[in-house]
Parts: sequence; structure tokens; C-alpha cells
Amino acid sequence: MILKGSQRGGGQDLAGHLLRMDENEHVRVHELRGFASDGLPGAFREAEAVARGTRCRQYLFSLSFNPPEGAAVTEAAFEDAIDRAENTLGLTGQPRAVVFHEKEGRRHAHCVWSRIDPETMTARPMSFFKTRLTPLSRDLYLEHGWDMPRGLAEKGARDPGNFTLAQWQQAKRQGRDPRWLSETVQSCWQRSDSRAAFIQSLQERGLHLAKGDRRGFVAVDYTGEVHALSRLLGVKARAVHDRLGEGNDLPGVSETRARLAEQLGPAMKRHISECRMRFQQQASGLAQAKVVVTQRHREERAAQVRQHETDLMTGARDRAARLPTGWRAVWHRLTGRYRHIVEQNVRAAQAQADGQAVARDRLIEAQSRERAGLQHQIKALRNTHAEELKTLRSEVGRYLGFARQRSAEQSVLEPGPHRQPGRSTPGRTAGRRSRRGLGLGRQ
Repeated sequence: MILKGSQRGGGQDLAGHLLRMDENEHVRVHELRGFASDGLPGAFREAEAVARGTRCRQYLFSLSFNPPEGAAVTEAAFEDAIDRAENTLGLTGQPRAVVFHEKEGRRHAHCVWSRIDPETMTARPMSFFKTRLTPLSRDLYLEHGWDMPRGLAEKGARDPGNFTLAQWQQAKRQGRDPRWLSETVQSCWQRSDSRAAFIQSLQERGLHLAKGDRRGFVAVDYTGEVHALSRLLGVKARAVHDRLGEGNDLPGVSETRARLAEQLGPAMKRHISECRMRFQQQASGLAQAKVVVTQRHREERAAQVRQHETDLMTGARDRAARLPTGWRAVWHRLTGRYRHIVEQNVRAAQAQADGQAVARDRLIEAQSRERAGLQHQIKALRNTHAEELKTLRSEVGRYLGFARQRSAEQSVLEPGPHRQPGRSTPGRTAGRRSRRGLGLGRQ
């Protein structure tokens, strides 16, 4: 599993994020340990109240457990990973909350611990937690037989196609996958041996290198959106500066946006808009199908929860009926049979809880397989749209290159202040002939 952790405060904001149903198809609070409250917001309010007796501001530690795509992970496997992470981080026995999320047919878990030790009123130290969690993450991949990511198997071999949360949110606003843009820029970077070649390669794909206000070099796409170049490439800003120089001669973001708005003609803007509209229309049908499937799955799980609650009450009554009462209970206690019946009831209760956990896992696995089929169609549509965007970028790049060439030719052919507009010169005549030969004369 990929383990991502962070220290943080703001318990109510975190509770609201973990319980969001608009970004997740299914949310379930699996465990609340060490809290008096039976709800996530109340539990985090308790942790905050305890932390006020200390100087600790980041009184929570949040850790996400993300299995690879297509992996079927049971509740017991998640619980084992959480317990091992707890021991590794030195948070054993601390109050914790476990929440399961499902999105796009994948299930992952979040565990949030309170860092405050109520006996000493100090915060448990979390230094170097990333380094401490890496061996556990590798062990989980090996034990489950999953293909290990390159960056986890070999230090320093991180996939440059990975993206940050900020990049994902930026791409989400534009309705595209951030991988597409990263792959395009990285391809231009690898095949270019100079800054001029890199700029030319970007422009052929509808991207323009500019000087950012605070982020050094940036890439501006044909929509005017700004992307930090070092983030797209997955390298440090110093490596970009070493290869491209200072970039003081590059245009700024505002200038680049203004030039793009001027050069993109109405026909090209209409073409871009039609491409987006076509994708949105095709995606709307799959989005509606996802809503229908998600709602049905939620109803099936709610029905299972109601059935499990009924079974638990029935089982509790049956187990209570086995306990003797009155003088018979006294005799059973004297002979030791009472303790034997209690142990039987405890084992029966645990067996019932384990059986219900297995039933939940089976239902989730069956629903995940159905949801994966729909997700396959969604991914196919996204890939098709990605190819269309790549083609569109190339078309925009060629159009802008043609516009720059035409603008340069017009600036050369325009009469200077020392020339008379009505007189013809050999240079202007040759210019007209070359423009007619290229098909760029007046229409």
C-alpha cells in the first residue's frame, strides 16, 4: 500500500473532509477508539480539547492507506496494516478513528490518531515518519504480491508523471487528466537539446514558455492556464534554470496570455469549444449511469446494515438467554459452569462479528467488480478525449505558428516612414510575389 501521512490541526475541517459524500461514492466510519463520542466531529473535538492543555497545534496525525488499482483488500487486511503503522510510528494505544472511502471502484482507508498522550500531556513525536513508513509500505506490497511502484522499490526512481494535489485540482477545473500535460511537457524536455528547441517543441503542442512572477519558468497553454514547469517535469527548479538559463528575455504571463488571445481566431476558438462540448455530452451519459449505480449500491449496503443490526440484537438476546438466573446462577458460579457459558457467548459474538465483516467484504467486492466495468468505459472515454486534446494542441500550435509567420511577414512588408505608400519597390514586389506563392495574398 502507498502510505501518505501528515501532521495537522483543524479537526473539524478534517472531519468534514473525511465525511464528504460528493467526492466519494461510499464513506463508512469503521472505528472510533478512545473517544467518548460516537461521531467523527465529536471525536476530533475531544482531541482538540485535550490538546488545548498543551502547546501542540498539530495535534492529529492522519495517514491514508492506498492499495493498487484492482486489488481486493479486506477489512482485516486494512486493520492489520493500520496496527502495524501505529506500532511503527509510536502511536500505540492512542485514540484513533478509521474511515473507509470508495471512489471510482477503489477502496482506501484513512486513520487519524490523536498525538496527545493524556497521561503526560505531551505530543507523541512524529519526526522522520516518511522514512519510518517506507519499509512497511514495501512489506505490504511484497506480502500481498502486488507490483511495487518504481519509486518505492528503488530510492530516487520516482515516476516523474506523478502529480501533486495542486496539479490535480488545477486539472480538475479544466476538465482534463493532469497526466496528459505532464507527459507532453516531459516528452518535449527529453527530445530537446537546447532552450530554443524546447520552446519550439512546446509551441508545436500549443504550449508557450514564459517567465513566471514567483515560480520561475512556467508553461502557458492555449486556454491561458499557467503551469509551473518544474512540477510538470518532476525536477527541482535549479535543474530547470541550469538548462534554460535565467529567462529574463522571455515574455511574462500577462503578455503571453494577451498574445494568445489576439492570435487565436474565432474559427480556432469555436473548434476548441466544440471539442469540449462533445466530450461533456459523451461524459454526461456515463456520469448519469454512475449516479444510478452508486445509489443502488448505497441502498444495498444500507439494507445489509439493517439486517446485520437485527441479527446482532437477536444474537445478543439468544446469548443472554443462555445465562442462568436466580439460585441456578449461583450454583453455576460455584461449579464454574457460569464462566464457561460466558466464554462461549464471547466466542459466539466474535464469530458473528467476523461473519458480518466477511459478508461486507463480499458485497463490496461484488459491487466493485460492477463499478470497475463502468469505470473501464469512463477511462476509455477519457483516453479518447486525451488523444483529441493532443491533436488539438498540435493544431493550435500549427495555427499559432502560422499566425506568427504571417505577422512577421506583414511587419517586414509594411512601408517605413521614409517610403511613399503609393510607390512600389523591388523588395515589396518580391514580398507580394512570395506571399502569393504561399497562398497568403489578399482574399
